[in-house]
Amino acid sequence: MEPAGRPRDRVPRIDPYGFERPEDFDYAAYEEFFSAYLVILTRRAMKWSKLLKGGGGVQKSGTVKRYIRKGVPLEHRAHVWMGVSGAQARMDQNPGYYHRLLQGECSGRLEEAIRTDMNRTFPDNVKFRKSADPCLQKTLYNVLVAYGRHNQGVGYCQGMNFIAGYLVLITKSEEKSFWLLDALVGRILPDYYSPAMLGLKTDQEVLGELVRTKLPAVAALMDRHGVLWTLVVSRWFICLFVDVLPVETVLRIWDCLFSEGSKILFRVALTLIKHHQAFILEASSVADTCERFKEITRGSFVTECHTFMQKIFSEPGSLSMATITRLRESCRARLLAQG
Repeated sequence: MEPAGRPRDRVPRIDPYGFERPEDFDYAAYEEFFSAYLVILTRRAMKWSKLLKGGGGVQKSGTVKRYIRKGVPLEHRAHVWMGVSGAQARMDQNPGYYHRLLQGECSGRLEEAIRTDMNRTFPDNVKFRKSADPCLQKTLYNVLVAYGRHNQGVGYCQGMNFIAGYLVLITKSEEKSFWLLDALVGRILPDYYSPAMLGLKTDQEVLGELVRTKLPAVAALMDRHGVLWTLVVSRWFICLFVDVLPVETVLRIWDCLFSEGSKILFRVALTLIKHHQAFILEASSVADTCERFKEITRGSFVTECHTFMQKIFSEPGSLSMATITRLRESCRARLLAQG
């Protein structure tokens, strides 16, 4: 018998993307949030349909940026991501390129590394199970192999499987997933997935500097306990919040990531830390701090994605790309000096 207060009939056990909801999922709270969010989604869908009427690509503009911040309906997401990221233009300029990569020479090591990670990618998603028809593992494998051959300086790095997995779920197209992965790894995220991961390490340090300026009490706590930023936020950056925040919230973040670039990741991180500052400041040790950083990625604040996205553009205050660039240069230089 179903426990009382769990509207399972209205909120299915498997979400629209194929993920099983966890055992402790709060169905009643989600039902309350989603019934209100559905009204917003319906309104946004009508506006997007009007904007995209007549087909054609999506070009960056003030209106498109504003619309994207308010959320892209699922049925338009792949089209919008392809347009604003430049992936569509690259795909159009390189017909047949993706399929030529798949027919390319095997390197052995690349394929083996990717194959090893296949079963670890979304074990809680029914679409990635071997029993699924079609099973998305093969699609994901192809996308990652093609990308490894395309960008041999990166090859394959753990974390890319989760990102490509989300792309496959949303686009339902190997080729589009490949070109969106190229947009992320090649242009939007500076040097995150190269063997040295210098860009990733740099951006973790940049976040530390931003916290020092905007939330000095948290920075002081991290210094006092000797907690390195990489301990608490590396997964946020390397997986772009996949498997960290709820699926719908991640997709809303990615809407803006493809449109506005990597600055969005700092806005999300700062909002999470600022909103939970009092809770973080109660940490009494390194382990306690790490646990609290895990805790702040759960609960209604992050589930209610529409309000959360409004917050990321207000809570952190001004955050210019010039500031990010300047901090990246100084943090990168410091990391290189440390060897």
